[in-house]
Amino acid sequence: MTTSPRLARAATLLLLFVTAVWGSTFFLIRDLVETVPPSDFLAVRFAIAAVVMFAVFRRQTLALSRADLRLGIALGVLYGLAQVLQTVGLAHTDASVSGFVTGTYVVLTPVLGALLLRDRVDAVTWGAVALTTVGLAVLSLRGLSVGYGEGVTLASAVLYAGHIIVLGRWSTPSAAVGLATVQAGVIALVCGVGAVPGGLTLPSGGGQWASVLYMALVAGAAALWAQTWAQAHLTATRAAIVMAMEPVFAAFFAVLLGGESATPRLLLGGGLVVASMYLVELRGMLARRRRRGASAADDPPVEALHHDV
Repeated sequence: MTTSPRLARAATLLLLFVTAVWGSTFFLIRDLVETVPPSDFLAVRFAIAAVVMFAVFRRQTLALSRADLRLGIALGVLYGLAQVLQTVGLAHTDASVSGFVTGTYVVLTPVLGALLLRDRVDAVTWGAVALTTVGLAVLSLRGLSVGYGEGVTLASAVLYAGHIIVLGRWSTPSAAVGLATVQAGVIALVCGVGAVPGGLTLPSGGGQWASVLYMALVAGAAALWAQTWAQAHLTATRAAIVMAMEPVFAAFFAVLLGGESATPRLLLGGGLVVASMYLVELRGMLARRRRRGASAADDPPVEALHHDV
């Protein structure tokens, strides 16, 4: 990748801003799901995002091959299920904790790569898994059991890791924006099916609709455009390290605006999870220096490395 230092700095700052936007969605959803069922909220959010994204990225979406279209549908189903689980988890745990637990997909990706693709898991990755396990224990254990919200959120992180694995194996950079648009539409359909039994409950009041529009347009469509531009000027490693700040921003906004407390448990457990994420990124960077090319577990497509809710 060849780009000027000035553009690289601008791209880094823009991606950091986008990551902060993603982090800000956790506490907003935490409030929304108290009155709007998770599937209903997600169906509305992603329907709006899909319409806007198709209007903006119509040419790229229509240019997708049949294979890419099938891939986009499969990825949308996988991502949609992960979104539902993550949002359900948010109804039962603090937004700050949810951000850190969700971020474990960075560590889970190479582990799933070993299980599904037979990639080798080195000592550094196992060290990151150990750090994550301890961090999750600090964040989630209630006596000898894991809280329901944290357990459901961890299940969503596993699905997100699988989503990254599939993208890394079968997607192409040129189809990324079109795939994202198809996925948004499929996620809306998946969540809409989940909303059918109880009837669709829409957000009520200007405040809730403002939150939904913010997450659909700013944290969704606009963030995708900004992310796509920024990643064209950054290496995958640098972009991934910036995006690993998402759970930190989630905790920051939850404490600053969401009324949560920066407890010792949150600081210690969250710090261990973030340390494990950076350890995995360092391992990937060293691996790429040793050889050309990398597996999906070592170098997942950077456009897949965020999972805002």
